Amino acid sequence: QVQLVESGGGLVQAGGSLRLSCAASVRTFSTYAMGWFRQAPGKERQFVAAITWSGGSTYYADSVKGRFTISRDNAKITVFLQMNSLKPEDTAVYYCAADRRPYSIANFQPNSWGQGTQVTVSS
Repeated sequence: QVQLVESGGGLVQAGGSLRLSCAASVRTFSTYAMGWFRQAPGKERQFVAAITWSGGSTYYADSVKGRFTISRDNAKITVFLQMNSLKPEDTAVYYCAADRRPYSIANFQPNSWGQGTQVTVSS
């Protein structure tokens, strides 16, 4: 199992930006597809974005397409989520996740999760 640690959350005004980072602890990081989920209070956890092992392909939820960008640096064993044009409805705890299937992004099914980082967008 992969240990994942998120950082970069915080409070931002609507229209602003944040960049989340997720550091992994596994040497075989480059063989995993990586992704982000979020969970707002009283709601189910929902998929946000995923990226293949090489970073060559990405996949986004419709609600964030065009505003969020997922990327990864395999040398630094880190995955990022750049969030622009943030809206109050983006407020949630954001979770980093790993799927040991390197190309699995459209059907992303993680087997490892981070502890989450809070993102709050004020109106």
